[in-house]
Amino acid sequence: MTRRSINHLRLRGVPFEYINIENDPGASEWVKRQNDGKELKPTVDIDGRILAEPSNDELDAALT
Repeated sequence: MTRRSINHLRLRGVPFEYINIENDPGASEWVKRQNDGKELKPTVDIDGRILAEPSNDELDAALT
């Protein structure tokens, strides 16, 4: 799912910062706080709107 989301954002020309939570304990904790203790991937923050495991349609809706 993460790869799909990354590819979708790239195809749309959307700039983003990818953070690998496997290598960043602080980022892993942030993801868990957003998802009731679950490490859902990807978890995306678009201008303060948090999306967990979003579909391409959900990403598009958040970007418009």
